Amino acid sequence: MGQLVLAAKVTHVPSLMLSEAPGSPLRAAREDAVKSLRELGRRAKERGVTTFVVFDTHWLSNFGYHINARAQHRGSFTSHEAPHMIQDLRYDLPGNTALADAIAGRAAAGELNVIAHDVASLGLEYGTIVPMHYMNPDGWAKVVPVASPLFTSLEESKVLGEAIRRAIDRSSERVAILASGSLSHRLWPNKKLGPEAWTSIASEFNRQVDLRVLELWQSGRYREFLDMLPDYAVKCNGEAGMADTIMLFAALGWYDYRGRAEQLCDYFPSSGSGQVNVEFHLEA
Repeated sequence: MGQLVLAAKVTHVPSLMLSEAPGSPLRAAREDAVKSLRELGRRAKERGVTTFVVFDTHWLSNFGYHINARAQHRGSFTSHEAPHMIQDLRYDLPGNTALADAIAGRAAAGELNVIAHDVASLGLEYGTIVPMHYMNPDGWAKVVPVASPLFTSLEESKVLGEAIRRAIDRSSERVAILASGSLSHRLWPNKKLGPEAWTSIASEFNRQVDLRVLELWQSGRYREFLDMLPDYAVKCNGEAGMADTIMLFAALGWYDYRGRAEQLCDYFPSSGSGQVNVEFHLEA
């Protein structure tokens, strides 16, 4: 039987990469976030993780739910959104066709249309590439990216998260799931994209709600968080409607989850959005 052995909410912002670039004005600005991603990778390896399942809020879909089922993810990525931030970033990561297909099958049993794609030209988005750059740099574990649909509902994303957990439990894999996306996601308008935009929040309201969410998580008040999640996603400009967070908590058991939330780095703003790395421990 398979097992979920690590679950986390993680950041994927391009400023992580910039903070490591020589001569960058952001040099070392994201050091704590980078260290915590590497720590999550260390924990995953220590726990014998064989596959990362990544809920990627930068792989946006207009038409339903999609999974990248390639046996090997290989390519060079330049961000169409920010080519000055992520450019010619090479990746070479094994995939897991069997688990991707199993997830799609379990979702179909829940009457949700999910397609697992084995398409050579289907590359990865940076919501997967950036966390894997730090957590799985030499491809020691397989990777299954899951898209975030734009025109969906909390209920449908919850069905997929539950299907993913069932597929994991019935597999032979030891799995880490990553909700790769921001907390609040209001970005600075173009005319305000000065140097201070990298390290300031675009909405004080969003920052206050993000901090309250972190308090709820750290005190184990998950029911309150889940009840506020639909409003949180809308009013705080949730990235991809916070589909990654919905799928994460569905895979954890939703209201039944009782684990400990461990915040691994300080909350930080990036381009106006709110970012953090948090592990949701799986022990009772």
